[in-house]
Amino acid sequence: MSLIPWLRWNDTPPRLSSRSPAEMVLETLMMELAGQIREVERQQRERRSAARKICTGADYSWLASTPRPTYDISPGERLQLEDVCAKIHPSYCGPAILRFRQLLAEREPEVQEVARLFHSVLQEALEKMKQEEEAHRLTRQWSLRPRGSLSSFKTRARIAPFASDIRTISEDVERDAPPPPRTWSMPEFRAPQSD
Repeated sequence: MSLIPWLRWNDTPPRLSSRSPAEMVLETLMMELAGQIREVERQQRERRSAARKICTGADYSWLASTPRPTYDISPGERLQLEDVCAKIHPSYCGPAILRFRQLLAEREPEVQEVARLFHSVLQEALEKMKQEEEAHRLTRQWSLRPRGSLSSFKTRARIAPFASDIRTISEDVERDAPPPPRTWSMPEFRAPQSD
């Protein structure tokens, strides 16, 4: 028996998916929701059986078969979640899944609460997308805005910090005193004497 046919698995060229990124995000998020619902159901069954063992003192788990999943999302709620999932950008899919898993681990919700929790995570992701889009739009708007030159600023506003119509005592003293000697690195400035 030859092993050659077994080693040809990577001879076929890889196929590119014909689905759009939005469809892939939708499918990924909905599969994550379904998987997490199954996991929460399993955890609830385990908690119930552990509580039953404590109450009865006997373990009959070997006798019972694993029940089928009982909870399913209503069609209206599923359509609403699919609609929200379709709005999620592919770059926000991973962070949304991580946030969803984090919230499930923190809260340990009931099966009925999982879909609402998922919906709130998707709404957070949409809000974050809108905030980042707005920031990007403002940045682009700011970078494309025409800038005025400094020459136009100079003609509009003249700054004269020492010009004043109010005469002070220190002004008279400063006028009569010789200027202090400057260091070598500083040039000597002298005000024109006007009397």
